Amino acid sequence: MAEFDLIIRGGTVYDGSGGEPFVGDVAVKDGMIAAVGEVVGTATQEIDANGRMVTPGFVDVHTHYDGQITWENRLAPSSDHGVTTVVMGNCGVGFAPVRAGDQQLMIKLMEGVEDIPEVVMADGVPFNWESFPDYLDAIEKRESDIDFAAQLPHSPLRVYVMGERGASLEPPTEADLAEMRRLTREAIEAGALGVTTSRSYAHQFRDGRPAPSVNTEDQEVLTLAEGLRDAGKGVFQMVPSYDVTATERMDLLKNIARTSGRPVSFTFMQSPRGTEDWQEMLRGLETAKEEGLDLRGQIIPRPTGALLGLELSMHPFSFNPSFREIEHLPLEEKVARMRDPEFRKRLISEAPSDPMAFFVYVISDLDALFVLGNPPNYNPHPQESIAARARAMGVDPKELIYDALLQRDGHEVLYRPLGNSEGERFESSGRFLVKNDRTFPALGDGGAHYSMICDAAYTTYFLTYWVRDAQADRKIDLPYAIRKLTFEPAFAVGLKDRGLVRPGYKADLNVIDLERLHLYAPNITYDLPTGGRRLTQRADGYEATIVSGTITYRQGRSTGALPGRLVRGGREAPRVAGQQALEPA
Repeated sequence: MAEFDLIIRGGTVYDGSGGEPFVGDVAVKDGMIAAVGEVVGTATQEIDANGRMVTPGFVDVHTHYDGQITWENRLAPSSDHGVTTVVMGNCGVGFAPVRAGDQQLMIKLMEGVEDIPEVVMADGVPFNWESFPDYLDAIEKRESDIDFAAQLPHSPLRVYVMGERGASLEPPTEADLAEMRRLTREAIEAGALGVTTSRSYAHQFRDGRPAPSVNTEDQEVLTLAEGLRDAGKGVFQMVPSYDVTATERMDLLKNIARTSGRPVSFTFMQSPRGTEDWQEMLRGLETAKEEGLDLRGQIIPRPTGALLGLELSMHPFSFNPSFREIEHLPLEEKVARMRDPEFRKRLISEAPSDPMAFFVYVISDLDALFVLGNPPNYNPHPQESIAARARAMGVDPKELIYDALLQRDGHEVLYRPLGNSEGERFESSGRFLVKNDRTFPALGDGGAHYSMICDAAYTTYFLTYWVRDAQADRKIDLPYAIRKLTFEPAFAVGLKDRGLVRPGYKADLNVIDLERLHLYAPNITYDLPTGGRRLTQRADGYEATIVSGTITYRQGRSTGALPGRLVRGGREAPRVAGQQALEPA
C-alpha cells in the first residue's frame, strides 16, 4: 500500500518563506504536506517536477466570488493562475445579510459597484438565506476547484438593520449601531473571515447613488470594528476615500486597528493626487507598525485599469446619445452601423452623459487609452496612446479611437490605466509598492467587473514582468515574489495553515515551468447565467495546481476535481516539532 497520496519529485522548491530555494521532493497525505526534502517511499500519484518550480498555492484575499460560488464550481479566472484560496465579500458589498424583498436592492448594488449584469444575478443567485450565518451555511454546501472564505459586507448589513433608511443614507440611531455591532460579532463567530467597508466615490448604484457604506460617519465604521473586538478574531478590510487627504485616510485606518485590536488591510494604489499622497501613506504604514498596529496595504503589482470595447461594458462613445440607439444590437449589426459615415460623424460629435460620473471619467481621458494587444501590454509608453499617435498623424484622437474600436470586426480591446500610474511606464507599483514589508499583492477582483476588468491574472503577470523578464533596475527576486503571493496574504487575513511548503501545512501547491509561463490577452466568453458575457484570461506554464492534495489543474486545464470548500474563520499555523514558526515583517 502506498505511503503517500502524492509525491512531487525533484522540483526546485520555493517554500513561501522568502528563503533560498532547494531541490527536493514534497509528499502529501490526507490533504496535508507530510514531508519535504528527500522523500523515500511510494505514492498513489507522482509528478516529475525536475527543472520546475514547486511553490505554495497563491492566495488572493480581494475577490468578489460571492455570487459566482452559488451558480458554478470553478472560481476562474483566479484558479487559472495558480490561486488556491480566495477571500470574497470585499469593498463592503455582497449578497448577505438580506431580508425578503431586499434582494433586488442587493442585485442593483452589485450591478453598479462590481459591474455584474442584473440578469445574471437574478438568474444565478438563489438567495436561499437571510442572515450572514445562513449565507455561510448555504455556500458551505458548494464544491469548488479552490478554497473560498467570506467576509461580512457593510452595505448589506446597513440595509438589513436600517431598511430603506440605510439605503437612503440616513444616519443610524444608537439602536441601529448596537445591532450592527451585534450582527458583526455573530457573523465572525459563525465563520466570516472579517468585515469590510468602502468609502470610494466609484462605488455607486448604476443610477449614480452612492453605495450605502460610502458616506457613513466614522462612528459607524468604528462600530464594525467594535464587533470584531467583541468576537476577538477576524480582520477588517476597507476601500478608503481618495477624496480626503492621506493623513485623514491613515488616521481612520489606524483608529479602526486600535478599536478592533485586529489586523486591518486596505486597497492601496498610487492615486492621481500625486507622489506625496501615496508616499505619505507608506510613511503612515511604518508609523502604524511602530505603534504596534497590524495595518497593511493591499496592492496590485501592475496598473489597475479598465478594459473598453464594443463587446464590453463601456468605451469612449458608449454614453453618447447616438450609441444608446444601437447598444443592444448584436456586435455584427453594431459594427455595420458604426461604419456608416453619417452615423460616425454624428456619434463623434456628441458628448457623453451618464449618472455614474466615475464611468464618464474613465472614458474621457483620451490620452490614457491604448490598444491592449496580445500578449497584453500593461505598461505602455505614453507616446503609444491612441491620442498621442493621432496627434503625431495630425488627426482628431476621437477619429483614431473610433477606428481602433472597429478593428478585428469590433472585437478590439482598449486599455485605460487608472491607478499605479506614477512614472513614465505605469510601472511604479513594482518599484515602490511591492517592495515593501507592509504591503502584499491582492485586488484580483475575480467574480466581478465581468466586462470591464480582468485583474485576477496578476499572479502570472507578477512572475513574468517583475521577475523573469525584468531588467536589473526593477527585478524582484523570485523567493521574495513567491512569499508575496503566498505566505504574506494568507497570514494577513489569518489563514496561517497555508502559504508555506512545510510539513503540517495544507497541501495547496503549484508546479510551474517559469520559462514557459505566458499570459494571453483577455478573451470574451458568453457562459454566465442567461448567456451573460465575461472576460477570461489564459496562461501557459502552470503544469499542475493542487488543492488539499488533489490535482485540480494539469497544463492549465481543469481535471474536474472539486476539493475546494468554504473556509470558516481564521486558521492557526500547524505546530510541528523542530519547525520554527514564521512571522511576517
